[in-house]
This record gives sequence, structure tokens and C-alpha cells, in this order.
Amino acid sequence: VQLQASGGGLVQPGGSLRLSCAASGSIFSISEMGWYRQAPGKQREVVALMTRGRGTVYADSVKGRFSISGDSPKNTVYLQMNSLRPEDTAVYFCYAEIKTDYWSDEDDYWGQGTQVTVSS
Repeated sequence: VQLQASGGGLVQPGGSLRLSCAASGSIFSISEMGWYRQAPGKQREVVALMTRGRGTVYADSVKGRFSISGDSPKNTVYLQMNSLRPEDTAVYFCYAEIKTDYWSDEDDYWGQGTQVTVSS
């Protein structure tokens, strides 16, 4: 299983970016998929998740600005980030909780990370 993320970059404060993440490989089911981020010197934190049990989850700091959506047949999630702030600067990691077959347990998978920099 691989998670391929794209869409990071440099944007001015108040601007927008859209991240994409596609899961590929031997996938039986996905129970959670979304985004975490890690800023320099800080712990990795959840940004937004689409979950089977809890619905959509957002960090308080991004509510009203970020929106997560998914394309189930393509095993892809998108993160639309609007009204970006300098404090949103971080490496954004795609995450998914995946079963590779009916009998397997769910495992955590991570993408390679994509840099988002918000600066004037």
C-alpha cells in the first residue's frame, strides 16, 4: 500500500492550496483517511480526517477554513485549505487506516509528506 500526496507549496497569507492524497495497492477497506501536519519543533497533529465511525474530524484551528472531501472509488482524499495563516506552515502528511484483505487487521499508513509554507 502506498499513499501519494501532492499539492503543497508556498502561498501568501490569506491564500489557498489544495492537497490531494491517493492510496494504491492491495486495499480491502479504508476506515480512516486524511491529513496530519508537523511544524518545526512541534508534535505531529491531526488536521482533518474522514472516518467511518466518527464522521469528519477537524482540528479546532482549521475549522471554517479547511475542508476535507473524498473520492471513494479512487481511494483519494482532498484537503482544500483557505484563508491560510503563517501558523499553518508545516509538513502535511497523508494518513490512512487500511485493511489489505478481509482477514487482516487495520494498519496505519503514511504518505511522504508535502511542505506547505504560508509567508509573505
